[in-house]
Amino acid sequence: MLYTYPQLYPGILVKRYKRFFADIELNTGELITAHCPNTGPMTGVCQIGAPVQVSFHDNPKRKLAYTWEMIQIDNVWIGINTALPNKLIKIALEQQLFPELGTYQKIRSEVVYGQDHRSRIDFLLEAGDRSIYLEVKNTTWSNLVKRGASYEDVAVFPDTETTRGQKHLRELIDVMPTSRAVMLYLINRGDKTKFAPGDTTDPIYGQLLRTAVAKGLQVLPCRFDVSPEGVKYLGIAELIL
Repeated sequence: MLYTYPQLYPGILVKRYKRFFADIELNTGELITAHCPNTGPMTGVCQIGAPVQVSFHDNPKRKLAYTWEMIQIDNVWIGINTALPNKLIKIALEQQLFPELGTYQKIRSEVVYGQDHRSRIDFLLEAGDRSIYLEVKNTTWSNLVKRGASYEDVAVFPDTETTRGQKHLRELIDVMPTSRAVMLYLINRGDKTKFAPGDTTDPIYGQLLRTAVAKGLQVLPCRFDVSPEGVKYLGIAELIL
C-alpha cells in the first residue's frame, strides 16, 4: 500500500454546489456538508446518489470538518481529493517506484521556473548534469476514444478546457533539450489501463501534448487503485496519441 487514508466515513452524495461544497448523507443518517477539494467540473465523477467516503478533521480553524475523499461509480472507487496526488507522487518518488525516470539524487517540490518565473514545477529531480522537470496532472475522467474502426473507454485528461495546462506544456517544451521534461498523469482509479488526451474537451491541449512528445517530452500515465483502505500503484497505462 502506497498510502493509507485516515479513518473514513461512508455516505451517499446528495448535492455538490459552489465548487467547494458537497452535501452528503452519512450511513448513520446524519446529513453533513463536506469540503469538496476539487474545483473542476468533475466530469463523469459527480453522480448524485453514488457512494462516497469522507474524512473527519478535528481542527477548530476549519470551516468544514469533513473532506470528500472518493466516490464509487460503477463499482469503481475514484479519488476526489486533488490535494492528494502530489503527496502520492512524492512518496512514490522517494521510493523510486518509477524506473522510467532513471536515477536521481534529490527531489525538490514547487520550484519556480518558466520564462515569466511565475510557474512552479511540481517536482524538480536533480540527476547529474541534466535535471528532470516533472509535472503531475490528476486524471479521473474516462471517455470513449476512437482507435481505428472502434472506440475504447480510456482515462482522459483534461475534462474541460485548461489554459493553465496548455501553459504548462509550453513551459515543459521550453526546458528541453537542456533538461528532461516529464508529464505524469495520475490515473486516480484502478479500472483504466489506457490513457489519451481529451481532444473533445480541449483540442489545443491535445495538439500541444503531441507536439511536446515529438520534441522529447516523456509521458507517464500512472495507474493507481483507490479504495477506502488506501492507494496502490499499479504501473504504467498504455498511451494513446
